Amino acid sequence: MRCASWNVNGIRAVIKKGLAPWEVLSDFDLICLQETKAQPDQLPDELRSPDGYRSCWHSAERKGYSGVAIYYRQEPDEVITGMGDPAFDVEGRVMALRYGSQLVVSAYFPNSQDEGRRLDYKLAFCAAMEKTLAAWRKRRLQILMLGDFNIAHEPIDLARPKQNENNAGYLPEERAWFSRFVKLGHVDVFRQQNPELEGAYTWWSYRGGARSRNVGWRLDYATANAGLAEKLGQVHHHTDIMGSDHCPVSVSV
Repeated sequence: MRCASWNVNGIRAVIKKGLAPWEVLSDFDLICLQETKAQPDQLPDELRSPDGYRSCWHSAERKGYSGVAIYYRQEPDEVITGMGDPAFDVEGRVMALRYGSQLVVSAYFPNSQDEGRRLDYKLAFCAAMEKTLAAWRKRRLQILMLGDFNIAHEPIDLARPKQNENNAGYLPEERAWFSRFVKLGHVDVFRQQNPELEGAYTWWSYRGGARSRNVGWRLDYATANAGLAEKLGQVHHHTDIMGSDHCPVSVSV
């Protein structure tokens, strides 16, 4: 099963640019989206169920904000919407599809924002995610989680670590949580496959030609439990696909 993930920074925005995810990522069986910024009833049927795909959505109650979705070719055995915690589910940040014992998750972690205004909320979300993943693991599920973590884990994961030590996405508390997450057995598959590869980013500011100069951050991940991680194909960053400030990430299960 070929899986892709993309923070589209607004599904309607990328469609208006002629970059519909199911067209630019048409080789994939599952397309996980983050930051959709739309309710499904705001989209016509042909965008919810384009040729060859169906979709499921978990949107934020606040319109034009957050939200995740998954486009899929094969009907799943189970659709899981949210983490079961209203404090986070109100923002539409987690959705998963189960195929047998395989679970594929689309996740959009909160941004801690300037001066860490939402850092407490983000760290609480991270803790809730740990509990959710642990509960799924108790069901003997193999879990591939794709999405925007809004964290650059190590200095190698952003172009200018020194200048960003006090900025959202690279705060010590966020990086410490990611280290904890890895120690709990959740593998950052791209970094496992490419332990010393520099300049591999998935997000670039719209300012100052950052993308053309590759002054970016690696915020988008494929993570998996250790047993599954060893079986996954190569993780790819599709830096040639434009339309958002993020690029898609893909992997085969």
